[in-house]
Amino acid sequence: MKVHVLQHVPFEGLGSIQGWLEAHNAQVSFTRFFEDPVLPDVDDSDLVIVMGGPMSVNDERVFPWLIEEKRFIAAAVHTGKAVLGICLGAQLIANTLGGRVYSGPCKEIGWHEIQSAEHPPDSFRFPRAVIVFHWHGETFDLPQGAIRLAHSSACQNQAFQVDKRVIGLQFHLETTPKIVEAMISNCGDELVTGPYIQSASKIRNVPATFYVTINQLMGNILDYITR
Repeated sequence: MKVHVLQHVPFEGLGSIQGWLEAHNAQVSFTRFFEDPVLPDVDDSDLVIVMGGPMSVNDERVFPWLIEEKRFIAAAVHTGKAVLGICLGAQLIANTLGGRVYSGPCKEIGWHEIQSAEHPPDSFRFPRAVIVFHWHGETFDLPQGAIRLAHSSACQNQAFQVDKRVIGLQFHLETTPKIVEAMISNCGDELVTGPYIQSASKIRNVPATFYVTINQLMGNILDYITR
């Protein structure tokens, strides 16, 4: 399996996805936009993973490489590649397929519950309710033909699926304690008072089972889109 990773900032890495890739003997390549925004031929990948980042999909003037990245993602989707988008990555998938991305009613940062949405039985199925890790201020409209997989009280579109091989997640199932520390270190100024914003202490002090649950769920999603 050939996997290409689109990484936007150094502190939002693969996390638990790394173990899944190693277990599947994947050949992994990267476009690290913070170093060199060169993209490969989309046909050279079986799976494309689009990571998160603090920028907006609408920031093309500040980050002109977003234009080519969107074209690459659209080509991956339309040629039947498996595609996984995480946070900014999900917003990029939605946007390339015609969905609007905009500021949400409130920022969602920390460990918050999502609920499974009603959807066709052959779609990916989340648990009825599960606590996952969030760090986002924007949201998106579902692109045409997408299936909503999960929602929450803070965000209507938490996860979606397009066909059988494309899934976008507004939250971070790949999160490890190391990633949490990196997020707090680089984006801690966002931890202000808000209805869905937790303190750094509360974010850090969660049971180890929280990580086990979300990392297993990430593995299940990767199994689903590459099956």
